[in-house]
Amino acid sequence: MFIRSERLFLRPAWPEDWQELLARIADEAVVKNLAKAPWPYTAEDARRFAGQPQHPRCPHFFVTLPTSQEPARIIGCIGLAEDGENVELGYWFAREHWGKGFATEAVRAVLRLARVLGHRELVAGHFVDNLASGAVLRKAGFKPTGKLRQRFSLSRGHDVQSVEHRIVLGDKCDCDGGDDEPRSMRAA
Repeated sequence: MFIRSERLFLRPAWPEDWQELLARIADEAVVKNLAKAPWPYTAEDARRFAGQPQHPRCPHFFVTLPTSQEPARIIGCIGLAEDGENVELGYWFAREHWGKGFATEAVRAVLRLARVLGHRELVAGHFVDNLASGAVLRKAGFKPTGKLRQRFSLSRGHDVQSVEHRIVLGDKCDCDGGDDEPRSMRAA
């Protein structure tokens, strides 16, 4: 499965991507914002992630910037995962790509796909010290639930408070983003 947005190309991970993945995520400032990534992030961690099979209803993608130079460089990762009874959105971007709107654009693209896959709502969270991620979620249409959750951070080695968000996607649709798409789901 592939997604093209205005500036980004989202594609599946391939096993041979492990070295580029390691080069992008091996930054403590990135990993400390993730619940399931260890620190230090090792070559074995990158190989394991890049070799994961895709879940048909909860895919994950490497985010790239399309260029005339091949291959396009990975700038981050985004995907859906089962979290108990919920489906959770998660993402990260390499530090040099923070503050450029790429995370919001990628989140919106995955939200459109989630509707196509039949998801009615998604959850997402961010650690209380990662306010930028909260801003991304709100720009993409997520609403804070008013709940804080203690979530174990593998990289930090302890529980950290997470601010919980939710978005209601509505009924399944096609991926064209027609007039029936809620305003919060439309691309910028």
